[in-house]
Amino acid sequence: MFNNHHYFIALLFLFFLSLIPRSTSLPPCIGLTYSAPTTSAPPPDTLPAQLSTLKINSLRLEDPDPTVIRTFLYTNVTLFLTVPNYLVPTMASNRSSTLRWLYTHVVPFYPRARITTISVGNAFLDSYPQSASSLLPAITNLHLSLRDLGIRKITVSTSFSFVTAISAPFPPSSAQFQEPPGVNLIGPLLQFLRDTNSSFLINVYPYNLYRLKSEIPLGIALFQEHPFNFRDDLVTGVRYRNLFDMMIDAVVSAMAVAGYESIPIIVTETGWPSASTAANEVEANPVYAEIYLKGLVKHLRSGIGTPLLKDGVKEVYVYEMFDKKEGSTSTTTATSSARSWGVLYANGSTKYSIDFSSSISNYLLEGSWINVALRVLLSSFLVLFLWI
Repeated sequence: MFNNHHYFIALLFLFFLSLIPRSTSLPPCIGLTYSAPTTSAPPPDTLPAQLSTLKINSLRLEDPDPTVIRTFLYTNVTLFLTVPNYLVPTMASNRSSTLRWLYTHVVPFYPRARITTISVGNAFLDSYPQSASSLLPAITNLHLSLRDLGIRKITVSTSFSFVTAISAPFPPSSAQFQEPPGVNLIGPLLQFLRDTNSSFLINVYPYNLYRLKSEIPLGIALFQEHPFNFRDDLVTGVRYRNLFDMMIDAVVSAMAVAGYESIPIIVTETGWPSASTAANEVEANPVYAEIYLKGLVKHLRSGIGTPLLKDGVKEVYVYEMFDKKEGSTSTTTATSSARSWGVLYANGSTKYSIDFSSSISNYLLEGSWINVALRVLLSSFLVLFLWI
């Protein structure tokens, strides 16, 4: 029989239940990009220990070296491999070339090395626009070659530069894909990704877009939380407080227009330069770079996703692990000889004070999983007291 004591306890439990934040999605995996080292970089066999110190369990290899892959045998680090852009046309026309690449970079190591994804090229259309028609055949050949080898758990895709792939990104709801001239690529590619349960790969640099669009406030690009740091999408009524979310939702909108909104998204590159030799790049400094990276990690850890992608992106790879030696060059869309993007200095020493530990551990320790458990526990006690 119920009495006042029972109702008091019930109200007390409901009060405490209301104080527990509601659960969010599982945060994405946060990884780093490792590209061709400079002469001052630490040797490859030290990479697993350095990643452990940074609390990172995922590494994207921009130009995979079998020696580097070998260092991750029997570790918990997942590897994301990239086929160099110059090999893409050959892979498109010659299936045996894809097998040769796989026999060098995958077969000797997998599954002892946890290779999860292969990107056929990186922003390939930026470097080889005249060869756009070879991209999808190369992806298909690599996928089929993996199947011929009995490997079915490595997904295949290709990465795009945001500014090349997306037209009219503001507001995000107006975004659409830009097709390469004379080539029907995006639709067939998205169909391939859906059919093979693969992800859409995109390089997202708020720094680069901030420099291209003078109307973008610096605070929004840096995840800074100020009352007037926002932009509204008047079509959807969504309010955006950071540029990263706006760029991701532009991709989501473009995929929705194309009819493929359910394909997962992986951010293959993002970051903020800590230095530049260009006199007009005053925002490329270590203070802003650390603010951006800390804001990014905090945002990803929250598990709240973006306004249009509640589950958030699947993975995010920060560009890059080490600074390049001054005067070096790279084929990536992010870098030039004038900018330093490394999370670590070229010699491997620490540049920032950032805890990159992502997803699972912080999810369990800081929020969503515990919130759900507490809700279940309190609800169970409530039912028990009302039953007695």
